[in-house]
Amino acid sequence: MKKIKVAVVGTGFIGPAHIEALRRLPNIEVLGLCEANIDLAKEKAAALGIERAYIFEDLLKDADIECVHVCTPNFLHYSQSKAVLLAGKHVVCEKPLATKIEEAEELVKLAAETGLVNAVHFNLRYYPLVRQMKTMREKGDLGEIYSIMGSYLQDWLFYQTDYNWRLEPDKSGDSRAIADIGSHLLDVTEYITGLKIVEVMADFSTVHKSRLKPLKAIETYSGKMLEASDYQEVPINTEDHASVLLRFDNGNKGSVTVSQVSAGRKNRLNLEISGSKANFEWCSEKPNEMWVGKRDGANQQLMKDPSLFYREAQSLISFPGGHNEGFPDTSKQLFKEVYAAVAAGKQPENPTFPTFADGLRELLICERIIESHRKQAWVSI
Repeated sequence: MKKIKVAVVGTGFIGPAHIEALRRLPNIEVLGLCEANIDLAKEKAAALGIERAYIFEDLLKDADIECVHVCTPNFLHYSQSKAVLLAGKHVVCEKPLATKIEEAEELVKLAAETGLVNAVHFNLRYYPLVRQMKTMREKGDLGEIYSIMGSYLQDWLFYQTDYNWRLEPDKSGDSRAIADIGSHLLDVTEYITGLKIVEVMADFSTVHKSRLKPLKAIETYSGKMLEASDYQEVPINTEDHASVLLRFDNGNKGSVTVSQVSAGRKNRLNLEISGSKANFEWCSEKPNEMWVGKRDGANQQLMKDPSLFYREAQSLISFPGGHNEGFPDTSKQLFKEVYAAVAAGKQPENPTFPTFADGLRELLICERIIESHRKQAWVSI
C-alpha cells in the first residue's frame, strides 16, 4: 500500500490530536512536524516519534509531503494555508479558516483554482449520532423544523487566572467564545437541519474585564500551578459568554448560548431540534446516545449501534453497539473522507467533508454576530 505522507504544523492541544487520528488510518504516514523554530520542532518530533522536523519554509520545500495540517493559532491560518496551496500541497486547516472574511474568500478562490483537496476541521460533524440526526431529518423522521436551541459550555477560562493565547485578539481575532466554540455549534446546527441562518441578534458578556496573564508558558487545558508573582494583569476585550437569537430560511427561529466560564461544564455542546413529527436532543458529553421526543407515544433513547442506524451514519462507526466512540474518533472519521480525496488527487465535486467554503460560511456568520452585538440590532447574514 502506498502511504500518503503528511506534515502537521503546530504542537499545541489540537496538533497532537490530528497526529493521533492520522496514525489510525492505514494509508497515512505522519512524516513531518513543523514548529516556529527548529529546536522546538526537533524536540516535539522526537517526543511524538516523527521522523522529520522543520520550520515552515523548509516544510514547503519537501517534495515528499503531499498534505499539510495547519494547527497553529488563528492568525496564522490564512498565510500558512495559502502558502501550502501555492506549494502544490493539499491542506487541512483548523477552524477558523482565517480571521478576516476577505482572507477566507481568497483561500476559497485559490483552492478552487488549484483543484487541491481543502478541508476545515469541523470534526463535531463526525459523531455518528450527528450524522444519524442529519439522515433522519433528510428521510422525514423529524418533519418540519419548528425551533432550534443550542448551547456550548466550557469552564476552562472560569477563573481570572485562566489564560491562553485565544484571549488575545491579535492572535485569535475579534471574537473568542463565538469564534472558538460557537463556530462548531453553528456549523453542526446548519449541517443537521439543512437550514441556513439568515439573521442574528447577539449580546456578549465579558465576565473578567481583566485577567492575570502568566509570565511563563502554559498549555491549553493544562492545570495551572503558578504563584501570584508569576502573573501580570491585562485587559480583556473578547467575550466569555454570548447569547444569539437566530432566524432561519424556513421562517422559524432559534437561539444559541456559548460560554467559557460555566463551572463544571468541561466541553458540553447540547443541541435540541423541535420538529412537527419529533424532537431530537444530543449532547457531546454523552455522544453515544440521543433523545427522541414524541407527543403521542413513548419517548426514545437511541444508542449508537450500527444495526439501528441508517446506512449513511453507519459509515462513521468503527465498533459494535455498546462500544463507545468519542472525540478522538471524530477526527479519524473526517480524515478518512478527506484522504480518500487526497488519494484521488483532487477535491471532489460534492465533498462529504467540510471544506474551505464551509470555513468561509462560519466566518461570515461569526462576523455578523460580532456586528450585531456592537450595533445591538438584528443583522442579516
